Amino acid sequence: MNTQPSPPGVERTEGSAVRIGALVPLTRPGWAEAGRHLLAGLELGVHEVNDTGGIAGRPLELVVRDTAADPRRAAAAVDEVAGLGVAALAGEYHSVVARAAAARADALGLPFLCSSAVLDALTEQPTEWVARLAPAQSHGWRIYADFLLGAGHSRIAVAAQPSVYWASGTRVLRDHLAPRGGTVIELDMGALSPTAVCDELVGHRATALLLLVGHPEPAVPIVRAVRRDPRLAEVMIGAPAGQPEFAGWATSLGDDGAAIPFLRYLPERLGPLGARVGTALHERLAEAPSFVAFEGYDTVAVLADVLRSHGVDRARIAESWPRVTVEGTRGRIRFSRTPDISVWQWAWAPVQVVDRDPAEPERFRILHTG
Repeated sequence: MNTQPSPPGVERTEGSAVRIGALVPLTRPGWAEAGRHLLAGLELGVHEVNDTGGIAGRPLELVVRDTAADPRRAAAAVDEVAGLGVAALAGEYHSVVARAAAARADALGLPFLCSSAVLDALTEQPTEWVARLAPAQSHGWRIYADFLLGAGHSRIAVAAQPSVYWASGTRVLRDHLAPRGGTVIELDMGALSPTAVCDELVGHRATALLLLVGHPEPAVPIVRAVRRDPRLAEVMIGAPAGQPEFAGWATSLGDDGAAIPFLRYLPERLGPLGARVGTALHERLAEAPSFVAFEGYDTVAVLADVLRSHGVDRARIAESWPRVTVEGTRGRIRFSRTPDISVWQWAWAPVQVVDRDPAEPERFRILHTG
């Protein structure tokens, strides 16, 4: 249920809705396709909560705000929904945006369950107010680095745009690969054309190119240029941030978008709950659900459990993170304090490295599990 909230100052009565603020990127330059999947999962979760009695007889509602991948817009949205009396905040896909939202939620004393963002430093200082479902970037990207080494790649180029998120990912890869004989070559996409990227790959004798860039620009032109360069026929293209997960990738690139390994936060096989939810998400989205849709559903499952057990007081919600134990679509969810992570963290959601099968691009192949 996606509702607009009552005006500020409206007094709650018994039976009035329990509201959760939901931050999602629904318009450009945000990754709107990821936002649509995240929102579908959140909405399905709310629908099922309300079908089973709501929160102590009160309906659960989402107060949805589009972040459009803008940190300032997200921070303003946190202020707005906090003023509207939401019990907690949920969602967000983009790490840099989630970081701004987390900082504002921490300052306001608003519990925030982050669904999808992975940046390790989600807040500058440790906080009791924020918890996260997605694996930290350092965890997932180390698994990806192990996959690269296992596949025989030690000279790895990264085509990167300026961003805290991409810089953090490059650092994780370098720190993990260097002691194991791997080399990371940085290609600045603020200065290079796709054709120039191809020349750099040849010059550096790279065997793998990782796309640390946005989609569709400049990811799609880079993939096309590399695929069409006969000098690079043996170069593997990878996308650890998960760009090929979504149907828009296959639509943009066709066969060129296959065999590009990426990180995906799903188990090898879904259990009964995950399979049922996957079917419902497929119906809601009219396409196969991404792992981001499951993250949205699990977010509401956790918050509903907390709200039913501890009520709608914000401080009590935040105090409950270490006591959470909820069966999610991808395993049992518990939060703990993890070294170098400043928020309460599910350690860890399942991690796979997968790609689209060249023989059947709609099918995903599991290449490595963490």
